Amino acid sequence: MPSLRVVDAVALVVGIVVGAGIFRTPSLVAQNAAGPAAVLLLWGLGGLVSLIGAMCYAELASTWPHAGGDYHYLRRALGGSLAFLFAWARLTVIPTGSIALLGFIFGDYASQLLPLGEHSSAVYAALSVVVLTGLNVAGIQLGKWTQNLLTVAVVAGLGLVILAGLFAAPAAPAPAAVAASGGPRHAAWGLAMVFVLLTYGGWNEAAYISSELRGGRRSIVSALLWSMVAVTGLYLLANAAYLRGLGMAGVGQSDAVAAELMQRVAGPSGASLISLLICAAVLTSSNATILMGSRTHYAMGRDFPLFSPLGRWSARASAPVNALLVQGAISLALVGVGFITRRGFETMVEYTAPVFWFFFLLTGVSLLVLRRREPDVPRPFRVPLYPLTPLLFCASCAYLLYSSLAYTGAGALVGVAVLATGLIPLALMRRRTGHPRSTPSPGGRKSWGFGRPRSA
Repeated sequence: MPSLRVVDAVALVVGIVVGAGIFRTPSLVAQNAAGPAAVLLLWGLGGLVSLIGAMCYAELASTWPHAGGDYHYLRRALGGSLAFLFAWARLTVIPTGSIALLGFIFGDYASQLLPLGEHSSAVYAALSVVVLTGLNVAGIQLGKWTQNLLTVAVVAGLGLVILAGLFAAPAAPAPAAVAASGGPRHAAWGLAMVFVLLTYGGWNEAAYISSELRGGRRSIVSALLWSMVAVTGLYLLANAAYLRGLGMAGVGQSDAVAAELMQRVAGPSGASLISLLICAAVLTSSNATILMGSRTHYAMGRDFPLFSPLGRWSARASAPVNALLVQGAISLALVGVGFITRRGFETMVEYTAPVFWFFFLLTGVSLLVLRRREPDVPRPFRVPLYPLTPLLFCASCAYLLYSSLAYTGAGALVGVAVLATGLIPLALMRRRTGHPRSTPSPGGRKSWGFGRPRSA
C-alpha cells in the first residue's frame, strides 16, 4: 500500500538533489557564461532538463521496479552487453569519480580553515578518501544522524549564503571587463550545462519512489514538479546571491565561492562558519557515496564469477571489505589524476561526465524501445506528451555527451578509455560461456543475469 504523501516525496527529492555542488560549480558556470543573465538562464534550463528526465525515469521505475535500476532497464531494452558496461562504469567511473570529486570540494573549503600548503586541496581530498574508506572497512557506522546532517548542513548553509548575498553584502561593481570581452564562445554553453546538471544530479535516484506515492499519476507528477521547482528556486537564489555579492568576475575566479561571499559579509568568522558547514555536508555525502557504491560493487561480485572477490562480505565489519578497498584505491588514483592536472574538481567532472551522459542517453532510448516492444505492459505512470518528452530528454543528453567530450580536457578521454577497458572482461566472459551470463545468486536473490528478460 503506497505510504508516501506528495509533501514527503518533495522533501526527499530536495534532500537528495541539493548537495555540495552548489558551493563549487557556480564559479565554473560563470567562467563559461556571457553574463549574469546567462548564468541564471543556464540554472533555469538545468531545472527544466532535470524535470523532463525525472518524468522519464518515473515511468521506467513505476513500470519495472527493480533493485538494478538503470542496469535493469538497459538489459531489458538494449541487451546484456550494454548493461554489463553500465555495471563496469559503476565500478570504475561514476561512484569512484564522484568520491574524488567530493574530495576536492572538501579540500577547497577545508583549505579555507587550515591550509596545508600549495597542494592543500589534493591532500585533503586524498585524506577524505582514505579516512572514510577506512572507517567503513573497520565497520564503524556513522549512523543515520550523520547522513541526515547532509540535508541539514547544506540547506542551512545555502539559506545563510542566500540571505547574506541578497540582503547583507554590498553590491559588487559591474564586471565591465568581462562584458567588453564579448563573452565566451557559444561552445562554452554546453560545458556550462555540464556543470549545472552535475549540481542537479540525484533526481534519477529519487524517481524510484514513484510506486510508493499515494494518489497515482497525478501525485507523481506533482511531487516531481514541486521538488524540481523548489530545487531550481534555491539554485537561482543562491546564484543571484553570489553574483550580487561577488560580481561575475569574482564568482568566476573563486574556488570557494560561498566562503568568499561570507568573508565579504561577516569577515573571517563568517567564512569559517560556512566552510565548516560545507565540509560537514561534503564528508557526509562522500561517506554515503562510499557506502552505497561499495554495495553495488558487492552485488556485481556476487552476480559475475569474474568479479567474485568483490562479492565477499566481512561478518566482522558487516561490510563488503574487498569492494570498499577496490573502490577506495580507484578513488585515490583519481585524486592523483586530479592532482597531476592541477584542476582536481574540474578534471573529475570531465572524467565522469561523458560516461554519465552516455548511459543517461541510453536509458532515455530504453524508454522509447520498451514503449514499442512492450506496449501492453501496465504503466502506472506515463510520460506526458510522449514521444516528445523522451525525445527532448535524449536530445539534451546527446548534446551534453557531445559537450562533455568536445569542450573538456584530458579527464574526459581518461573516463572514456576506462569505460572501454570494460570490453576486456566482457570478451573474457563471452569466451568462457558463449554469452556474459551471471550466476544465480545464493538464497534465491534475483540475479542481474544477461539472459533474455521475461515479460513483466
